[in-house]
Amino acid sequence: MESGSKKRRVDEDALGGPPAVTQFLAWCDHVGVKLNPKVAITSDGSVAQYGLIARDHLMDGEVLFSVPRSALLSQDTSRIQDLLDRERDRLESPSGWVPLLLALLYEATDGTSPWAPYFGLWPGLDPPDLPMFWSEEERMRLLRGTGVAEAVNKDLQNMEREYNTIVLPFIQRHPKTFSAEKHTLDLYKRLVAFVMAYSFQEPVDEEEDCGKRDPPPMMVPVADLLNHVTENNARLEFTPDYLRMVATRPVQPGQEIFNTYGQMANWQLLHMYGFTEPHPHNASETADIRMWTLHRAALQGASSAREQTQVQERWKFLCRLEMVAEDGVLVFGREEVMTDDELRTCLKVLCMSEEKFAEYKENEGWEEDDEEEEPPLMLEDLSDLPARWRKLLHTSTALTLATYTDGLETEQAALTDTAAYVALSARERHAMQVRYGQKLILQRILDVAKD
Repeated sequence: MESGSKKRRVDEDALGGPPAVTQFLAWCDHVGVKLNPKVAITSDGSVAQYGLIARDHLMDGEVLFSVPRSALLSQDTSRIQDLLDRERDRLESPSGWVPLLLALLYEATDGTSPWAPYFGLWPGLDPPDLPMFWSEEERMRLLRGTGVAEAVNKDLQNMEREYNTIVLPFIQRHPKTFSAEKHTLDLYKRLVAFVMAYSFQEPVDEEEDCGKRDPPPMMVPVADLLNHVTENNARLEFTPDYLRMVATRPVQPGQEIFNTYGQMANWQLLHMYGFTEPHPHNASETADIRMWTLHRAALQGASSAREQTQVQERWKFLCRLEMVAEDGVLVFGREEVMTDDELRTCLKVLCMSEEKFAEYKENEGWEEDDEEEEPPLMLEDLSDLPARWRKLLHTSTALTLATYTDGLETEQAALTDTAAYVALSARERHAMQVRYGQKLILQRILDVAKD
């Protein structure tokens, strides 16, 4: 992408803007949203997506806008709140999103909704271009090896199951409020994408709310128009009465104001938001090695049927300790191993001598040095691991790299050929940024872990 974020869009007439923006600003004024006159909602003439730019100098700590809680759109502020409350138990789902999605289904398809000017910014409720809307062939061709295609397939299965088993029965129970012909699975999927890309969640105190379910998402008008970069210049603050966007550093006139969606790798940004940050701007880039790949590498390194049996026994023990799972991953950042405890334990157990494993198993995985806190494991430290550990990690990394269609050198050549890169579609460019960032990390692991 050109800007290292969602593509920047600056309106030709930032003061007035297209009719949808004008109507939305009037609505904001009506519901008590206070917009700092030094900022402007901008568009490139399309009402698909927007951003926020500074019209004047902004100071660190300056409030950019505030949104009263009464203007938030959630299951608790929708006009069908009572109906959702009455059926709360029947609307439970693994995602926890069903009540909000039903509120959106109702409000977004009713032109008399108090939030109609808000939805007017997205005519047709066109969602961001998430991979869930790509063809399966395109996902597999462009995203093979990245983990995105598998995540999308799981999402689509969950959405269809949730709609057919919870949402559709609810719609059918309330024919005066909903219609199966209007409130379809296709619309439901688009609203899932809408929530995925634009919603917010109330932060929780981890100590006070330990064990409680995460609060449901909610739509925050204006805040959801800000684009993302890792090095953002604004943050959303939550107060009892208002949500406020505050500048976190000085912003010059004409500069875009960016929020952050958190420390997210490019595969997560593409999966959930439909964009990427071009290399090397995403400091949160990660690469995964699937745990079952480590298992496969250990079996591959076994020189006899006896050793293969030992690998299987150790893997089952790691599963019992809940240290590994068939769909689990080992996560590596650009500088640090993000799952260092899991990596150390897996490598240690899979590479133990038979006698050492027997003792380890008898002690249920406890060792005398377990009380000592290990320092964070950096990628450069992988060269100091025992030789057998490095060999297993090296093999696992090589197997992971082999799941991609092309090698790192092919990606590098494509990224440095400016004319060819610009000629690619947006989907192709985003997918390449995901693949390239992951391969760089994996290649570094391969280099550091070699004998």
